[in-house]
Amino acid sequence: MSPADAAGPFFCSDAARVRGDPIAGTAPYGGVWVLVEYRGGWPPNGFDGLDFEPGVKARVYRAARAARARVLLVRRHGRRASSGPVPRWAVLRYDGSGAYRQQWGTWNSDADLAGIVDALGAPGEVGHPPVLLVCAHGQHDPCCAIRGRPVARALSERWPDLVWECAHVGGDRFAANVVVAPDGVYYGGLDGRSSVAAIEAHLAGRIHAEHLRGYTDLFPAQQAAVAAVLGHVGPAGRHDYAVTETSRDGDRWRIRVAGCPPRAPSFDVEVRAYRSPSTRLTCRGAARSSAVVHEVTSILPG
Repeated sequence: MSPADAAGPFFCSDAARVRGDPIAGTAPYGGVWVLVEYRGGWPPNGFDGLDFEPGVKARVYRAARAARARVLLVRRHGRRASSGPVPRWAVLRYDGSGAYRQQWGTWNSDADLAGIVDALGAPGEVGHPPVLLVCAHGQHDPCCAIRGRPVARALSERWPDLVWECAHVGGDRFAANVVVAPDGVYYGGLDGRSSVAAIEAHLAGRIHAEHLRGYTDLFPAQQAAVAAVLGHVGPAGRHDYAVTETSRDGDRWRIRVAGCPPRAPSFDVEVRAYRSPSTRLTCRGAARSSAVVHEVTSILPG
């Protein structure tokens, strides 16, 4: 037995917690999500690995790339049977207003997925509630299932109509990951109890810094700056603070985060970017690599 075998299996989320990997500034950039409900097994590469009709699949991918949209397989927690309500698809779009712009449809055949293409070219409807996406993609990374499914269960018990398990959203080592869409807010490092507390606060307009990976309309240094402000002043709504100025000098950033009325204070945040020591960042990737860390070095009233 090798030393690695004697030590037991490697779990990237456990290792990240032991290392204390910073979580702020790690949300992928983007403001459009395509959801495709699929109740069968999910291949490691998600939608791309499914045997959909090639022409329809290509059209969806072209439209998604043009809109810079992320395509995610989704399913309700605990529902694996192929029978039941007609599967759904959705296009969720962030527009900066908090209006939750969405377009929903159903599909019985591959051809029905072409409706996604038209929806990607439309502004979307308002009046829908937010969507809570919990990464539980075990075929992509075991930690996503081990940590994600208990979170999906806890959130589904509280908000059954809002919660979907989803395929890979990025940042396996920060599992369990939850995305509030189309708000574009990433949370990580969650468990059942902390996920309910974080989402309850989010839906009440109080985003906490503790589990915040970032806002997806911001770049990593900006995400870290906003998280630092929330940690400094306390929880606030999604649009209570905005990045108004950003400048960079080498590996250092200066970012102004301004409070929106009635929150008047502004802050100048300095952020340093650096690479972490090389290590294993995912369960399935044995190769060692480093990640870019965005460290807040100062935060001053603006």
